[in-house]
Amino acid sequence: MKLANLSSFYKRLYLQLLFICSYIVFMQVFKESEQGFAKLFTALDRRAIANESVVDTVADVIAQVKAKGDAALIDYTARFDGVTLTADDLWVSEEEKQAALDSLSEQSKAAFAATLENIQIFAKHSLKQDWQTHNAQGAVIGERFYPYDRVGVYVPGGKAPLVSSALMTAGFAQAAGVKEIIAATPVQKDGKVNPALLAALVYCGVNKVLKVGGAQAIAALALGTDQVQPVEKIVGPGNVYVVEAKRQLVGAVSIDMLPGPSEILVLADDSANPAYIAADLLAQAEHGPDSDIVFITDSENLLESVQQAIKEQLKTLSRAEIIDKVLQTKTKVFLVEQLSSAVDLVNAYAPEHLSLAVANQDNYIGQIRTAGAIFVGDMSPVAVGDFVAGPSHTLPTGGAGKSFSGLRADQFQRRISVVQLDKESLSKSLEFVEEFARIEGLDAHGQSASIRLQ
Repeated sequence: MKLANLSSFYKRLYLQLLFICSYIVFMQVFKESEQGFAKLFTALDRRAIANESVVDTVADVIAQVKAKGDAALIDYTARFDGVTLTADDLWVSEEEKQAALDSLSEQSKAAFAATLENIQIFAKHSLKQDWQTHNAQGAVIGERFYPYDRVGVYVPGGKAPLVSSALMTAGFAQAAGVKEIIAATPVQKDGKVNPALLAALVYCGVNKVLKVGGAQAIAALALGTDQVQPVEKIVGPGNVYVVEAKRQLVGAVSIDMLPGPSEILVLADDSANPAYIAADLLAQAEHGPDSDIVFITDSENLLESVQQAIKEQLKTLSRAEIIDKVLQTKTKVFLVEQLSSAVDLVNAYAPEHLSLAVANQDNYIGQIRTAGAIFVGDMSPVAVGDFVAGPSHTLPTGGAGKSFSGLRADQFQRRISVVQLDKESLSKSLEFVEEFARIEGLDAHGQSASIRLQ
């Protein structure tokens, strides 16, 4: 068949069908029996360290926002998003918010409501409560917890409107009682925020929405501009530039963690359903070329079945071309002799999502210490955690799970310790205070206690 003889519509259709029919799903498979396996396997032990070029680029963006304020935001939005804004329309208008709410279908409203209900349930158990007790000398000690007054929530843009990210960040801020929630997200080519995403933000109680994305949005939220009042904490996932901006601005502002591009590690034995594993791998690859996919198994039969299931399922997916590239370039498969030997590597990798598809799952759960979230058994797709289960899907990536945990409601609380003594408890404490003051050469410290008992 000659393409020249086809209309443009049928030409596109023909090429699409040709592409689908010609999939050769090639995933890198490393076998423990092969030379060099150990080196590749241990390479999974990673740290969330930014590339030097990313560090320099972000540092320059932050410097520009600090120096030029709103003008820098407008310039970067024009350069990266192809949208011309003015200082007066950096924020979403009330009319745009209402139009977004009006455009929302009943099915979307129900889905949003279900997720927010589960977030409230989960948040109720993770919020810290005030407490007090007496120490050994009789002083009253305790903690009090207050929600932050003003929090910034970053929601990535890209080709897909990540309404779930809005719910899984701003929803927790709302559950914690944050007084003012400020969102930042890139705009579409028409200069507006995606209506579904905007509606989700409004549902979560977001007060204002900044039409700016990237490292420049993080800089604006942290440092402030004429139009943007600085926040006390910034949460939310983003690309490598967003993550690096959060890292560089710690101190000017508090951050939640370092949540970057999506990733999954599947640990499975021959009891697992290959179709389900294939579906989870495809779902994570759907996020795009920055995704990381790892599959570890001790069953060659399972591996072959998963590869075949991927090939079949891929034909039905709308983002098949993107997924196929991720499978070829960002996916690693390890065939080990004993699955139990892979646990240490799972902890070293610190996956954002761990899918645990094994027969003796309880034996493994107790050994996993660094995963952002664990999805246990055949009936626990990661997508349920992404959208509706209750725990936030904003999780540490790139190995940051060794040092950070996923977003929780208590991360929106400010902790204050409380100490109250009377004459008796101060008297019992004095000898220890004076000894520490002597050792450290800080006699004024000792006197500040003793003077109260003279």
